[in-house]
Amino acid sequence: MKDFAREIRARGKTLALVPTMGALHDGHLSLVRRAKRECDVVVVSIFVNPAQFGTGEDLSRYPRSLERDLDLLVPLQIDAAFAPGTAEIYPQGFDTFVEPGALAASLEGAVRPGHFSGVATVVVKLFNIVRPDVACFGQKDFQQALLIRRVVEDLNLDVRVAICPIVREPDGLAKSSRNAYLDAEDRRAALALYRSLRRAQELVDAGETDARLIVEEMGKVLAAEPRVTPDYAVVVEPARLSPAQHVTPGCVALVAARVGSTRLIDNWIIHLPGTSDDERIQFALERIRLGV
Repeated sequence: MKDFAREIRARGKTLALVPTMGALHDGHLSLVRRAKRECDVVVVSIFVNPAQFGTGEDLSRYPRSLERDLDLLVPLQIDAAFAPGTAEIYPQGFDTFVEPGALAASLEGAVRPGHFSGVATVVVKLFNIVRPDVACFGQKDFQQALLIRRVVEDLNLDVRVAICPIVREPDGLAKSSRNAYLDAEDRRAALALYRSLRRAQELVDAGETDARLIVEEMGKVLAAEPRVTPDYAVVVEPARLSPAQHVTPGCVALVAARVGSTRLIDNWIIHLPGTSDDERIQFALERIRLGV
């Protein structure tokens, strides 16, 4: 992989990386399409990263389907797939980890201690191996994407992070590799996450700005589905992921819940009517730049 990346740079071409854990779906493929628009050469990494799974999580049963993943990538005509083994990424004696700061403390970081250290560590390793000009991450893991942006800035890494819109099923469920765990009843129940986010947007569209009331309404939507056990439902300011007091465009509603035995996350950028998915992301990122 390093030799390939060096050759690409020597030829004066730009390189984009799409980091994945495999079990590819349309959301991942949308990242690949974005990467192809951004750069001359596209690399997709496929690595189920044990460092980001905690005790009792689903590392052992996480979907692994390398041959299927490679088949899905063929029509997109990527330039390379990088699928290292665990011993290549974490050889015996490996003992250096990236510890992210305040952005990793809340939400997923609070529910999954150590998760973001594992994420940051493997992403920095992938960046050092592949040396991309651009790396494409999905909005669905919103906190992760912001954390990677912070790591890149703080460690002076020479890569631009592109955040790409969530891809959803026709009924609104966010595409996720873990959706494969859902049986028919859980699949139906999982729509409560999307409905709770839509409820937040509906209230803002109707003129409501009180975050406490909006979060309360989100919770009611989740509570109405008995198969759903929420971890959190919040509306935050994107700059610090701190709870919003007044909800305005660019704030982000986030939910996480167990549906049956499957844990799912989703989010929604509060927006003005008529804005595209990419415009909503850019609006949130602009608020981050301004620190509001």
